[in-house]
Formats: sequence, structure tokens, C-alpha cells
Amino acid sequence: MALDSKIPQGPLADKWTNYKNEINLVNPANKRLIDVIVVGTGLAGGSAAATLAELGYNVKAFCFQDSPRRAHSIAAQGGINAAKNYQGDGDSTYRLFYDTVKGGDYRSREANVYRLAEVSTNIIDQCVAQGVPFARDYGGLLDNRSFGGVLVSRTFYAKGQTGQQLLLGAYSAMNRQIGRGKIKMYNRHEMLDVVKVDGKARGIITRNLVTGEIERHSAHAVVLGTGGYGNVFYLSTNAMGSNVTAAWKAHKRGAYFANPCYTQIHPTCIPVSGDHQSKLTLMSESLRNDGRIWVPKKKEDAIAIREGKKKPTELTEDERDYYLERRYPAFGNLVPRDVASRAAKERCDAGFGVNKTGEAVYLDFASAIERYGKEQAYVQHKDANDKAVVTELGTEVVRNKYGNLFQMYEKIVDQNPYKTPMMIYPAVHYTMGGLWVDYNLQTSVEGLYAIGEANFSDHGANRLGASALMQGLADGYFVLPYTIGDYLSHDIRTGPIPTDTPEFEEAEQNVRKQVDALVNNNGTKSVDYFHKKLGKIMWNKCGMSRNATDLQSAIDEIAELRSDFYKEVRVPGGQNEFNEELAKALRVADFLELGELFAKDALTRNESAGGHFREESVELDGPQKGEALRDDENFTFVSAWEYKGAPKDAVLHKEELEFENIELKQRSYK
Repeated sequence: MALDSKIPQGPLADKWTNYKNEINLVNPANKRLIDVIVVGTGLAGGSAAATLAELGYNVKAFCFQDSPRRAHSIAAQGGINAAKNYQGDGDSTYRLFYDTVKGGDYRSREANVYRLAEVSTNIIDQCVAQGVPFARDYGGLLDNRSFGGVLVSRTFYAKGQTGQQLLLGAYSAMNRQIGRGKIKMYNRHEMLDVVKVDGKARGIITRNLVTGEIERHSAHAVVLGTGGYGNVFYLSTNAMGSNVTAAWKAHKRGAYFANPCYTQIHPTCIPVSGDHQSKLTLMSESLRNDGRIWVPKKKEDAIAIREGKKKPTELTEDERDYYLERRYPAFGNLVPRDVASRAAKERCDAGFGVNKTGEAVYLDFASAIERYGKEQAYVQHKDANDKAVVTELGTEVVRNKYGNLFQMYEKIVDQNPYKTPMMIYPAVHYTMGGLWVDYNLQTSVEGLYAIGEANFSDHGANRLGASALMQGLADGYFVLPYTIGDYLSHDIRTGPIPTDTPEFEEAEQNVRKQVDALVNNNGTKSVDYFHKKLGKIMWNKCGMSRNATDLQSAIDEIAELRSDFYKEVRVPGGQNEFNEELAKALRVADFLELGELFAKDALTRNESAGGHFREESVELDGPQKGEALRDDENFTFVSAWEYKGAPKDAVLHKEELEFENIELKQRSYK
């Protein structure tokens, strides 16, 4: 099929308003006749389920956790963007739109991003009404802080636990609908296939993770809010259970997978400490508001620190290289994530890393503590020249802003970050790629929708910090309820979708066959053995920098690893019981296919764009020397891959991107 993004005609600022004025609606009495399945209950899925149920649809919500409160959205720390301009610093809907498109390296749809910026302000009002405890300034207004890639303060936050508080808001809205009987909640259920009837998504096949039972569930439409696929790298900041299975099964049923190579490496994570680790921990980007990033200027100082012969606090200001401030004076420590990550890698590769492995830089709060301390000393009429007083007062300000993050760091690293600089290093965090969707958030399968991180639509090649929560809630609360209603208006006479049809039977047998094969495989190696090997291939050859030789090697190695997986994997236990190894095996099987498509997509895109940095595509001279070089003449498109069996056989479809409101130019944060 040809890719039709279904972008409305007319001026950019009027598209969403005109669209809403012209769509078909479903009257309240008819909404009671329509069922919607929502898979995933994080911010995107939870807000969508709550809103659709509030509107009157019958919602069936599924999550593989024991409660929607366990969704990985809870881990988002720093904040949520919205163009409220409370600071009076020049923010606007257009500015948020522009920053998001530029931050994504001009690889996203203008219409989708503008709509996102437009509805962002509604999200804050909605969440305040739900009781989300956003931080407030001294006058009572909601407070804001800055994030990377922008020159304004537009990020609303609740200390370092914004995701948790927003999720509790969505969860409370869901609970109200569960209590009313409008949402039927299926906890501990994992979706393992999509069921299509006459070309339309009409249900899913799930496995009850407690009993092992394979179940059929039908609806008039299916919504996937199942998050991203960062765990294809094994080590990431994602929750251990986060996976690609729901999206990948949809892909295998005809939904195009877009831009799989666009993966975000977050610059502010606790470094890897050894092979024993199963995940990595994020330190919020909000810390870059006040923390300054540096490495020693002299390589001998870096070596001395690595060997434990020197402490970072012993180095004077003149002996420190604040390399982001040096390289990017306009944005400093608040450059976008992809830029900050590559800069950290460059310093560490050059031998200036500061932990035992040489893969860490410092995030230092000494300057912020001194600055805040002196300010508070003046306010409280204390001696601003008394270092002890200033340190105590400044530490208290920083503790109030970031205390839980500092506490988490100290528990993991066993160092006090108020007294010695944090050590950080980039790690896999978010995926901008996902299921291809049109302006309506519908995939290339009719009746199948993807929202939040599960789709590709709003972030281009790099997501700006604090935009994930914005997109998830925008899709769930304010976009999908309109767009899916237009589709469902044609189903008011359809009646309940039966599950005793050949299509449901075929899909169920497909799932049973895969489960049986894994449980009865007589291999000798654990699931984690294969997942870790996949992760090392992905990180080493598809990580922060990529080249044609490594990508081709990755494609071959992953295909071979996948073959070994089906021969050698051992899944202990049975299928009709609680069996986490079986659940993990099913997820890793999908990662082993996605990983190959990821590498194929990266190989095909011979340009550097955002989080996708090709070593062959770099600025060779001029003020941007050494920075990523896009190729707008040949790659201003979305890569949408059609499933054709093995990932190597996937067929590429291109959605050409048109920029009518923003000038295409190389990014500069200098």
C-alpha cells in the first residue's frame, strides 16, 4: 500500500482545529455498543483507556504488570513540556514546535509536531485538575525548568518523580472508570498476537502470565500503548520487562515499522560497572540545569583519578575541561541528548574518562551549591563570605530540587554527590522509531492504533528531554479520542465481534505453536545468554556511532544468533504456570528479529541524523567541524518497513517529509 499520512489541508496552525470540526462523531448511546482494546497502561495507554471509557466506550485494558502503577512511565524523572510561557521568556506554541522539529534533526512531520505543541498546554491543566503535585514558585504559579535543546524554561516537574505523579493521575482516572464498569482491567496479561478480520484489527491473543492460559479478546479497534524497544540493547534505562513484542506482532500482521534505527542515547546515566548488571539507571536530564559536566584537561590527571591516586575535588577550575560549555557556548550543558552523548564519548575515547573503565565524565554541583548558597545567605541576612554557611544553604536548595535523585545515586554508587561530583555516561534510553502511523495515529492496519513511544510520529531522529511524557499524554487524552471516534463511527451497527472465527483460531494456534516450541526445546543455554549477546552486538555496532562495515556485520551476527537461539535456548518450567523465563524467551525472540531490522535500517540510512550517527557522514570543516552531517537531498523521508518474513527481506516504503513552515538547515547549538 502507498503511505498516506492523511495530513489535513490548510495552514499549519489551523489543521487540528479544522480536522476536529469535520470528523464524524459517535453519539453517546452508540458508544455503549463499541468495544476498544487498549494494550499497555502507562501514560499513553492509561490516559487513552481512561478518556475513551469516560466518553462511553467499553474498554478492555491489558498490562503485563500486576498493576498499571508498575508501567515504565513511572521512571520518568525530569518533567513534561508545555508552552505555557509562565516564565515570560519568549515561549510559544510555535517555539515548542520549532524546537521539537529542530531537536529531532528535521526528521519528523510538521503537522504532528505542531498538534503536539498545540495541545501541550491542555495536558498541564488536565493533570493539575487530577491533583498532580507539580512544583510551584514563591507566588503559587507552577514552576518551570529548562531542558536540553531549548533556550526557554517550559518543563513542568514534580521534583525528580514527574512520571510517577503523572501516572498516578492517569491511574486514578482509570480506576474511576474501572469502578463504573467501563474499563475491564486485565493485569498480568501479555499480548502475543493481533487478530485481523477482513483486513481490520478486531482483537488480540494474550497469555495469562499467572496461569499460562492463552485467551482470545475481541473489539472494534485495538490501541497499542506499549512503549519502546530500548531493551534490544539488553543494558538500558528501561524496566526489565519493557519489550517490543506487541509492536512486533503488529508488524508481522501488516503494520509498517518506521525508523527502527532512531534510538536515543541519554547522556546522564550511572555508568556500567561490570558484566553483572541487568539494567542501567538514569539520572534525570534536569540535573544538567545546575550540574556542570567536565573531565580533566590533562590526561595524566584522568589516569590518576582512574587509579585512585587523585580525587576530582583536588582539581582546580583551571585543570577542568567543561567541554560542553567550551564546544557549545550558546547552549552549554543544555545541548540536546544526542549531542551531549557523542561529546562524552569523544572525551572518553580520547582517554579523559574518569572511572575505572574510562567510560565516565563528571556532573558537578559545586558551582550550583555555591550560587544558591550565596543567594540564600543574602535572603536570610547571613554572611555570604562564610563558606560553611553558603555550602549548607546551597546544599539545602539543591536537595529540595533534586533530593530523591541524589539519594538514588548515593545508594547505587556509594558516594555523596553533594560533596563529590557524580559520574555519568551515556546509555540507551528511548526509541524514536516505532510503528508507522498516520495523522490519525492509525497504523497501516485498519483499526490498529499506536500511541506514545510505541509509534514513531513526533520526535524525528532525536527526542528532546521532557517530551516523552508530553507525547504520551497528548496522544491518550487529546488526540486519539478524536481520531479513533471518526473510525468507530462506521461500526455503530457492527455489533459485538465474535471470537469463535477462523481468524481467531489461526492466531491462537500461531501463539500456541511458538510457546510449545520454546518450552519443549532441548537447549542448554539460558534466555539471558542470548539477550546479553544480542545487546553487545547492538551496543558495539549499532550504538552511539555506526558505520557500514559494522552494520553489515551486525546483520549477519544477529541472524546467526537468532538461529542459535532456536536451537540452543532452554526454557525451564511449563507453559501452564507462572513462568517468567518463558515470558522472557518470547520477548527475546522478537528482539532477535527487531535487532536485525534495526541494523538494516541503519545501514540503509547513509546519513547522520539525531541519535543515528554514521561515521561516514560528518562535517569535515567549518564551524560545525566534527558534528553530524545530514543528507537532506537523499534522506528527507520516514523509513517504513513492511514485513516479508525474515528481517533481511523487509521491504522499504518511504514517506517523504515536506517542510513548509521551517527551513531545513544543519543544526547548530553553538
